[in-house]
Amino acid sequence: MQQEAGSKKSDKNSEKQLNAIRRLIETIGDALEIDASVELWDGSTVPLGRSVSSPLRLTIAGPGVIASLLRRPTLDRLIRLYAKGRIGIEGGTLVDFGEQLQDQSTRARLKHLGKLGVARMLLPFLFAPGDKPEATRGYAGDDTGHGRQKEENKDFIQFHYDVSNDFYRLFLDPWMQYSCAYFTSWEGGVDQAQADKMEMICRKLRLKPGDRFLDIGCGWGGLVTYAAEKYGVTAHGITVSERQLEYAKQLIAEKGLTDKVTVELKDYADLTGEYDKIASIGMYEHIGLANIPSYFNKMRSLLSDDGLFLNHAISRRAKRRGGRFGKRPEHKAITRYIFPGGELDDIGHSVQAMEQAGFEVHDVEAWRRHYARTTKIWCERLTARRDEADEMVGPELTRIWLAYLAGVSLSFSRGSLRIYQTLASKRARAVPEIPPTRADLYR
Repeated sequence: MQQEAGSKKSDKNSEKQLNAIRRLIETIGDALEIDASVELWDGSTVPLGRSVSSPLRLTIAGPGVIASLLRRPTLDRLIRLYAKGRIGIEGGTLVDFGEQLQDQSTRARLKHLGKLGVARMLLPFLFAPGDKPEATRGYAGDDTGHGRQKEENKDFIQFHYDVSNDFYRLFLDPWMQYSCAYFTSWEGGVDQAQADKMEMICRKLRLKPGDRFLDIGCGWGGLVTYAAEKYGVTAHGITVSERQLEYAKQLIAEKGLTDKVTVELKDYADLTGEYDKIASIGMYEHIGLANIPSYFNKMRSLLSDDGLFLNHAISRRAKRRGGRFGKRPEHKAITRYIFPGGELDDIGHSVQAMEQAGFEVHDVEAWRRHYARTTKIWCERLTARRDEADEMVGPELTRIWLAYLAGVSLSFSRGSLRIYQTLASKRARAVPEIPPTRADLYR
């Protein structure tokens, strides 16, 4: 009898929780008016708008999810619950969901929700047992990168890139370009856009046969092989990822370019020699703000007097009153789970630092919308092949990557992240071969 009474009480509590969360979602849906639904743990769905037609839905695996977030409403807790599969997205991607929530009028409507009424609806979860998601895959050391030693750069990079080459193949293009693509049409696909990106880099650097070309952070070797094949340069690439190095060496051999292209496992700080053209594509974000002066000084020391240097880097909006950037929750999440040691500069400071190091800046081009589209397509591709990814690296890591790609795409869309290509040369008597107009870039 006691057991039966306990069971009835449990059923009653469960019914209260379901009724409460349904009322809350309906209230939120009236304010949001978006084309999506929420699927609850009993299999029922509640629309987030009056005319929902999309299969897109947010899934909640149990009442413990609500209780957990109620007690600790942090981004880190949300990420852990998502990584463990307690929260999910079905019928679309996180970008699809986030794009609807980014609308300013949508956010404004949410502010008018009565806090007291919301609190009352959440009462059945206040003392309920909450999910306690274990710490998910994260960097074991100091992920901030402050006071970093040179040896840590390799650890930071390998944490991100040495997941699996096959994993990256699931969503990247045939060239394995893991940086912003360049779309000549917003309706274009990412494969062509990545080829166009490499072509634009080569054109901006005015590559020509016989040039000694250096790619700092060469990834899987796509750009160095492209430049050697199409422009006849002698190319050298460096990376601190062992998986990328293995792949790049195999690619060079397959293309018969061993006499034109070399790659090695090396930190940029240890490089010596002289190069006519240098590209740093998506590497600047890894060096740390404190190392910017030494980084640009190193690039200048490697560049010939009449050479050109292209720095392609993600940045963030400059602070209105200057000073050091605070670390926002989303940045903390990225350094913990994705890019340990990553720090973003603003373009104004980057240009200033280049000039202070002895560079003359010739051109700065914004590619923000290009990266929003690039990462959105990557997220869609990885979502489409999620089962394969789960088998390769496990569901938890797959979900983290999906959340990361979606979050980055949405950040570029709303402008909290930016990206620029900056072309520079040494301040020297020798004049680089730059045409009087940009017409050669678009021939």
